[in-house]
Amino acid sequence: MRASSSSIAGSGQRSIHAWLLLLPALVLLVTFTHWPAVATLIDSFYSTPKGVRAAVWVGLENYEVMADDPVFWQAVRNNLWFAAATIPASIGLALLMALWVNERIAGRMWVRMAYFTPTVLPMIAVANIWLFFYTPQYGLLEQVTGALGLPSHNWLGDPRTALACVTLVAVWKEAGFFMIFYLAALQTLNPSLKEAAAIEGASRWYFFRRVQWPLLMPTTLFVLVNAVVNAFRLVDHVFILTRGGPDNATSLLLYHLYEVGFKFWDTAYAAAITVVLVVVLASVALFQFFVLDKKVHYK
Repeated sequence: MRASSSSIAGSGQRSIHAWLLLLPALVLLVTFTHWPAVATLIDSFYSTPKGVRAAVWVGLENYEVMADDPVFWQAVRNNLWFAAATIPASIGLALLMALWVNERIAGRMWVRMAYFTPTVLPMIAVANIWLFFYTPQYGLLEQVTGALGLPSHNWLGDPRTALACVTLVAVWKEAGFFMIFYLAALQTLNPSLKEAAAIEGASRWYFFRRVQWPLLMPTTLFVLVNAVVNAFRLVDHVFILTRGGPDNATSLLLYHLYEVGFKFWDTAYAAAITVVLVVVLASVALFQFFVLDKKVHYK
């Protein structure tokens, strides 16, 4: 009886100790993540305070404004197009680069560093580099097309090509970052698998399709979650390259949110857009972790 009471007391002390260790991180998480999210949700049901006029309860009015806002739907279409292009392109390119630099090639270290360099550069610097490429008349791309006898073209000023140019910058930046995860995963694979495949006469494509790709699925899920979040989070290059133009052709959701909240100072409407964006991203992340995660682990 006395031993049982002592065991219960020891368990209680360990629980208190564990909660005390978690408390600092928990306080920071609630203060800077959870409470701002709840406050944003509450603000989305109020009007924007202006001067001495305090915010008043408006219910779903901000969401109704958002549903009727053509610029918002333009930003949604742009972002979906941007995500549909950047996610598979950056992941596929990262996988190809990782497979190549995982082989024993001359100057392998330099090739890896060259692929990874865009990742360590700030997005602002990357955008400025590509701004030079796209500059009409004397940019690098104009020099190449001019040498081929093609007419001059304002790549970022044309609504038909502006979003594709912005997408290309994001793919160039993201692929090197994702390559590191694939390369780390490839180096953890047992080398005897490759030797056994070679003895059996399996081709490189067959070995990749039946052995490497299934073993890389957990890494692919992790990369996929990051790619989806980044597709809706990265807007630095939009600020430098186009500022959402021409005619909102490159306006992404986060950039539209920034303009509404900090350029037009309609904070209540910006809160409503934020809530929708958070709900969509959280739903996608939960679906990937709780549904796809059960199907990707190779057993």
